[in-house]
Amino acid sequence: MDVLIEIQEELQFKAVKSGGKGGQHVNKVATKVELRFDVYGSKYLSEAQQFLVAVNLAAKINNAGILVLNADNERSQMANKKAVTKRFINLISAALTPAKRRIKTRKPRSIARKRLEQKRQQSEKKQSRAKIDVSKFG
Repeated sequence: MDVLIEIQEELQFKAVKSGGKGGQHVNKVATKVELRFDVYGSKYLSEAQQFLVAVNLAAKINNAGILVLNADNERSQMANKKAVTKRFINLISAALTPAKRRIKTRKPRSIARKRLEQKRQQSEKKQSRAKIDVSKFG
């Protein structure tokens, strides 16, 4: 997809201090990377593609129409930048891939026959457990 390569020009990265464990290293170094992408301001996505991305990634897009992703798993800023970029490409390509249409299939007759046979057997089992009405015999 050529669009995905061109889109990378529009990505904005911001390095921030990562929280959590790590001791003094975490407090001194900005290793967490925040990726921002303006979905509606993209010149490489058509309106239809922008709509698809907006609908499929609505949970990750803020009110301003900006897709925000974070990565802070690695200890280095470059590794986090690569990781978040890879995740972004996977998300966008998945959002732009149209969903396959489901082809309706019929149930085989053998399945229907088997279900009816099981119902009949269950009914006979219940009938055999019923109390016998003695007044009919005598």
